[in-house]
Amino acid sequence: MCFHRVLLSNFVESGVPYVMSLYSSPPVFTFPSPMQKNPSNFPPGPWPLPFLGTVFTKMDFRTMNKLAEVYGNVFSLRVGSEKMVVVTGYKMVKEALITQNDSFVERPNVPLFHKVYKGTGLTMSNGYRWRTHRKFGGLHLRMFGEEKKILEHSIQQESVYLCDAFKTEKGLFNPMIILNGAVSNTVACLTFGQRFDYHDEYYQRILRLDNECVQLAGTHRAQLYNVCPWLLEYLPGPHQTMFSNYKQITDFLRGEIIKHREDWDPSNPRDFIDNYLTEMEKYFLFFFSQKKSDPKAGFNIEGLVISCLDMIEAGTETSASTLRWGLLFMIKYPEIQKKVQAEIDRVVGQSRQPCLADRVDMPYTEAVIHEMQRFGDVVPLGFPKRSAKDTTLGGFFIPKGTSISTNLSSVLHDPNEWETPDTFNPGHFLNENGQFRKRDAFLPFSAGKRACLGEQLARQVIFLFFTSLLQQFTFSKCPGEEPSLEGEVWFTNVPSPYRMCVSSR
Repeated sequence: MCFHRVLLSNFVESGVPYVMSLYSSPPVFTFPSPMQKNPSNFPPGPWPLPFLGTVFTKMDFRTMNKLAEVYGNVFSLRVGSEKMVVVTGYKMVKEALITQNDSFVERPNVPLFHKVYKGTGLTMSNGYRWRTHRKFGGLHLRMFGEEKKILEHSIQQESVYLCDAFKTEKGLFNPMIILNGAVSNTVACLTFGQRFDYHDEYYQRILRLDNECVQLAGTHRAQLYNVCPWLLEYLPGPHQTMFSNYKQITDFLRGEIIKHREDWDPSNPRDFIDNYLTEMEKYFLFFFSQKKSDPKAGFNIEGLVISCLDMIEAGTETSASTLRWGLLFMIKYPEIQKKVQAEIDRVVGQSRQPCLADRVDMPYTEAVIHEMQRFGDVVPLGFPKRSAKDTTLGGFFIPKGTSISTNLSSVLHDPNEWETPDTFNPGHFLNENGQFRKRDAFLPFSAGKRACLGEQLARQVIFLFFTSLLQQFTFSKCPGEEPSLEGEVWFTNVPSPYRMCVSSR
């Protein structure tokens, strides 16, 4: 994905190109400065076209892998006047995300998303506002997860609804809608304090709108908005569909917040919204008691709306897509499915639900789930970052403010780290004694200070849903159909639509 604050435009009468600042009001036109040229020892990359740079380079992980073969594991792209560095392979990604985590901790200002997020919330904010929101989000997840055990119980409850929904399906069916509904309900319980029926048309519509945004965000036409938002703002295209969808989603979130404020009890928080309202009240009281207020923290209604959007969007798409990949792998590799079921029968049996404490006694199932995440490769390019200061990476100079894309797909398929990188192989996560082993190059949730805040939630959802489904069902191919393992690359990498047969065990 490419991110642009200033753009080269057409020629003025003198024939000299000018630069239009996107965020000045009124627009200011200036001549290009020498700083637009690559600094000394900047990473190499494709030769850019005048004014447009590499705007026609497809921004997907497969293209990035091919470019890395030509230009090395740290290379650059340029669209308009914006420079972007792509980091490939475990060694260099680890250097960027872990060793130099303070250097690449910021988010760039992406016009396609800034119009909605406006630099607030849990994922797209920066500096002090990001630190306070991330700390708040982490405390909330721990309180409802580790301390009160509410999270595990709600996931187990949703597992019952999920399995019941599978039982009602007759014949061949695509599991996408049901899985999306189930995963989103775990996030809804955490965020809104309630779940939604799988046949709730209004909520299902919200999920479809969000899913469409994720699809469109990865398209080349939508990404062109990042190149010239000042022009495309007034033209039709997929970016307009995204903005319309997000408007409807945030209207829904505001409605939920209004409902919460009507019966909000600070002494008895039910969910994320309640806790956030309490945090807002703290800053309100600080202001009126003449104590030092903290407006930079951004705890306000808009921050709450965007934080709820972060919870839904980040918490639903990746886990639901991982489960879809998992069921696809089970019908493609029935011998692996049988081994997982045998371990579930031995450890859990059929008389109770799987629980998180079972994981330690289920090394093969844990290995299969980790391989689902590795091979499924749901967020191949991760979320973009920006250099917070001048630094070096792989021997190259990276100036402050440079957009950084870490190619997580290249890490999960790095031939120097995985024995069979292009094969679905649970053995990647098993030692010689058949016990589960961690792998340093397993980074589906990214790493460092910007690693996915909901990683533990995702791990719990995937484990409990996957084991519950395989405890009760056997999955197989539809007669005459051969599902493809070639994914569809949107902003995420998801399975191509497939149908499956489900039989009760």
